Amino acid sequence: MKFSVSNINKFLFFKLPSAFWTGVRLKSISDEQAITTVKHKWKNQNPFNSMYFAVQAMAAELSTGALVMKKISDSGRKISMLVATNNSTFTKKATGRIFFECKDGYKLDQAIAETIRTGEGVTVWMQSVGTNEKGEQVSVMNFEWTLKLKK
Repeated sequence: MKFSVSNINKFLFFKLPSAFWTGVRLKSISDEQAITTVKHKWKNQNPFNSMYFAVQAMAAELSTGALVMKKISDSGRKISMLVATNNSTFTKKATGRIFFECKDGYKLDQAIAETIRTGEGVTVWMQSVGTNEKGEQVSVMNFEWTLKLKK
């Protein structure tokens, strides 16, 4: 699969349908950052008329995971990836369109090089910040990704 925004969004449909049906989409990706978006709607809300935390987590995880997938693809090697730990902080009700941005692509270069060099598993913490259309922070989510060269 050629790595592109549209192909990742197709991947969501087939491999992560709950993220797709709740409206999570990859908006942009580069070597250093990825941005995802999701709009608060009836199908992804909580009883308090804001976005359900799990929907925010799916969008935030995708912003980090898409970077991991891109860097693995760029490496040309077979490397497994898995979230080991995550934590989050919610600072404002998530309503309207929410954007999740991860700027931690640079952390992956070293982690992937290390797992290729040693053959051992490595971990890397990546952060995604969620903001609303006004630029106000609604949540911060951190994901510890484990990477390991497949044999």
